[in-house]
Amino acid sequence: MSMSRSAAQLLLLDDPQEWSAFGRPHSPAAPAGPADPATVWDSQVVLEGMHCAACALTIEDALRAVPGVLQADVSAATRRARVLWQPGLVRPSQWLQAVHQAGYRAMPAVDALAREQRLRASRQALWRWLVAGFCMMQVMMYAWPAYVAEPGDLTGEMEQLLRWACWVISLAVVVFCCGPFFAGALRDIRLRRVSMDLPVALGMAITFGVSTAGTFDPSGIFGREVFYDSLTMFVFFLLTGRWLELRLRDRTAGALEAVLNRLPDSVERRCADGSFSRVATRRLAVGDTIRVLPGEAFAADGRITLGSTCADEALLTGESTPVARPVGSKVLAGSYNLQSPVEMLVEGTDGQTRWAQIVALMDSAALQKPRLAQLADRIARPFLVLVLAAAALAALHGWSADPGHALMVAVAVLIVTCPCALSLATPVAMLTAAGTLARHGVLVRNLQGLEALARVDTVVFDKTGTLTRDGMALRAVHTAAGWGADEALALAAALARHSMHPAARAVVAAAAAVTVADGRWRLADWQEEAGLGLRATVQDGAGAVRIVRLGSARHAGLAAQQDSGAPQVLLSEQGPDGAVLELARFDLVEDLRCEAAAVVQALERQGLSVQLLSGDRIGAVQRVAALAGIATDRAQGDCTPQGKLAALQALQAGGRHVAMVGDGLNDGPVLAGADVSFAFGRAVPLARSRADFVVLGDDLALVVQTLLLARRTLRVVRQNLCWAALYNALCVPLALLGWMPAWLAGLGMALSSLLVVLNAARLSKPLRFADGPAKPVSRRPLAWGAAAAPAAGDTDDAGDAQRDERPQPPPPMRAVQRTS
Repeated sequence: MSMSRSAAQLLLLDDPQEWSAFGRPHSPAAPAGPADPATVWDSQVVLEGMHCAACALTIEDALRAVPGVLQADVSAATRRARVLWQPGLVRPSQWLQAVHQAGYRAMPAVDALAREQRLRASRQALWRWLVAGFCMMQVMMYAWPAYVAEPGDLTGEMEQLLRWACWVISLAVVVFCCGPFFAGALRDIRLRRVSMDLPVALGMAITFGVSTAGTFDPSGIFGREVFYDSLTMFVFFLLTGRWLELRLRDRTAGALEAVLNRLPDSVERRCADGSFSRVATRRLAVGDTIRVLPGEAFAADGRITLGSTCADEALLTGESTPVARPVGSKVLAGSYNLQSPVEMLVEGTDGQTRWAQIVALMDSAALQKPRLAQLADRIARPFLVLVLAAAALAALHGWSADPGHALMVAVAVLIVTCPCALSLATPVAMLTAAGTLARHGVLVRNLQGLEALARVDTVVFDKTGTLTRDGMALRAVHTAAGWGADEALALAAALARHSMHPAARAVVAAAAAVTVADGRWRLADWQEEAGLGLRATVQDGAGAVRIVRLGSARHAGLAAQQDSGAPQVLLSEQGPDGAVLELARFDLVEDLRCEAAAVVQALERQGLSVQLLSGDRIGAVQRVAALAGIATDRAQGDCTPQGKLAALQALQAGGRHVAMVGDGLNDGPVLAGADVSFAFGRAVPLARSRADFVVLGDDLALVVQTLLLARRTLRVVRQNLCWAALYNALCVPLALLGWMPAWLAGLGMALSSLLVVLNAARLSKPLRFADGPAKPVSRRPLAWGAAAAPAAGDTDDAGDAQRDERPQPPPPMRAVQRTS
């Protein structure tokens, strides 16, 4: 009955409408529908029954053997799998059944059933540990007289009675507490493979078998001594280690789970008659109206249509304080409604939401295997084969002298050499660090980036939107002869409305502040070149057509003015003869981030060289560098995106390990070319970011904190690997010589794994800035330079007044008339 119910549950997952609950389309182009044969789906599942790297490799092999499964990645640390599959060739029930046939259980991730199953598994582990501990104490009580009695104190009948009492109690331990170990070993034997459960189960079976033989036949070859106390002790120690490891793993992965399981399972959706009914979240569609109560998470991206509230967006945007969300403001899926009931219009669901992009980044990071972890995985299986061979040789060597003692030596070898600590050394530390960073607003897209960041010796910053605030203000307008300041500003604003660059926003804001109307200008064929500016064909009210550019002087092909350190935007047009005519220059003012100088100082104290690369004019770059404390000879201006990449490659050619910090737009090539890179998550859709780390908030101090944590993580990984190697180097010879009893071997194995996890748990401490805790700063809007126009809904104008902790009014604008 249970098998048929399980099969029925698997068949339910073949419904295409259920696939979005645990996956998303992976194809770059959107097909006709989710079940289209050309679609490639990226699904996440939670696994049960795996305990080591060998189990992960087995599940990967089983999944990849299914036709239609393109890729399978399994993480032993998180017990999750990522599967890429094609609906035209295979259905979820088929590749999930392949996992079941391999001896494991797989359930859809981010699902209530998976969460319930994890809780049930945790309770079962606790009960097994409690029963093992109680039985161990009882067995020790009955075994103690045999240790302390003098010859003649115990009669044969009493000694035999104590052995039978120990056998009865140990039988409960073997049947209930050792069940998972035996089930895993039988699965390995059936599939002709080796994993951690096989040597452990062999050790338990041999110990119980030898002791049982000695109990039933005291005069036989195994009757001289029984080992129930050793059996119950090392079972208790192993279960203690596993239970604590499970608890610590759940706690350190709490930030990841907090994001992955943030959406509600169901929501109240408005029906055609105006009433509300509760439906599954995955059934939502764009255009639906839903009601969100206080304490609930928003299930989709959208805009509030009725009511006002405050939202907690800490894990999504890095905003440390609740954000006001009045009528008309945008809310993000995964943020919490804190204040009052609201109604919202759904504008984005499934993979369109920011929450889905964050989940995609975290899932891919959690399933990645750093180089050190891949090395441990490769040696796990051969190491286990050597363990079995060593145990067999130890038993054969001592069989002629004392068969019982020889078998117990083999048991000690089997137990003490299990490579749990070696398999956990790297992934547990990396994932703990990733969880800590996630809690502080930094997403790790590439676990290998932690290792690379720890070796960095040079940090390169972009200027606009990175070292400086996104907010700019127009300080002065310099116009050519025949042009008024208002007229030039109106034309510039008409172009600037099509860009999200901070300079463009400053021009638009200045035009609005002086009530300049740009309706007389009609644009056609506008385009934006990343890092340079805008170009458009403009028709004025009289019908005259002209080609106009707005951007840097380099974009217009004119010389930049070097007498001013202020950023400038140039408005120009192409004359009838093809010459470029300057119409106006707009002087802007930008502010250095309040924490920028402290961040630069902290990086230099850590022995790093700090440099600045910017596409802005050299005067503005030198001014910002001086304010931030960066040496002027390490600040370069007038860099194109290709020029930035060339400068970075020159540093790498000189033996430097470079980290790049940029806004993720026109810095795409240099972010991809750096050894490790940071991008601010609000700059671009997260799924298209090329950075190794995505900073969701707006605090540069997170760069320093991430660097320090990466160095701590690499130290912890090295400590874990050294401990695992030292433990095996010391304990294996002792076990082979017979100087380590089985109970001590179990204790050593449990403590080795537990020590690795506890050492990694130190990485979950709150991040601290070099000079103290980092202070939250304002969130930043989107930056300028994307090759395409921003998607609808990317801007967020509501609540902007509450975001800046230090609002500064723009300086008064000056109009300067000059001749061309």
